Amino acid sequence: MPRAEFDRELRRLQGDLLVLGNMVEKAIAKSLDGLKRRDLDASQQVISEDDYIDQRRFRLEEECIELIATQQPLASDLRAIVSILLVAEELERMGDYAEGISKISLMMGDEPPLKPLIDIPRMGEMATDMLRRSLDALVNRDSVAATAVCVDDDRVDALYDQVYRELLTFMMEDPRTIRRATYLLWVAHDLERIADRATNIGERVIYLVTGKLTELNISKS
Repeated sequence: MPRAEFDRELRRLQGDLLVLGNMVEKAIAKSLDGLKRRDLDASQQVISEDDYIDQRRFRLEEECIELIATQQPLASDLRAIVSILLVAEELERMGDYAEGISKISLMMGDEPPLKPLIDIPRMGEMATDMLRRSLDALVNRDSVAATAVCVDDDRVDALYDQVYRELLTFMMEDPRTIRRATYLLWVAHDLERIADRATNIGERVIYLVTGKLTELNISKS
């Protein structure tokens, strides 16, 4: 494959990755909106559409593997393809977390949340902002921006700890709130994991640019 054609194929794969990222970002936003408005139809739609996210991830993975097998790229070209492969996996898992939030919404049914949803949507906004910026850093090969995304994960962790403590207080003061508090704990945990996945993407960008694997947030689990 001529160099120009290889570069076009690489750009196409990157474009497909961005489409996948956009789908995941919308799924996260829709899952939280459905939860907040108690829109069970919207929640069910997120669950149904997760199959499309899975399919796009697997198709992108197959195309990356085929390009590696047929072209045997070296050095930075190989890192670029491997990065797309790994980021696609992170995005697909984020989609799973959005699906999980929507499943929790369906479990809640028509019952209102235990408390007004303020901090949890804020966590969602922060996590999706990290996702968006991590993909921008990938496109721009910007390791500085990628590092900033990783650093911001601490803010999401701090907000998660705050939500956790508040919900735990509810449960201790009134055991009748345990079930509803647990639902919100699950949602907050899914959002915290989405932020962790965005951090992983930031680390992949640093790998792409520098060729070095670096873990910038050792608190990730």
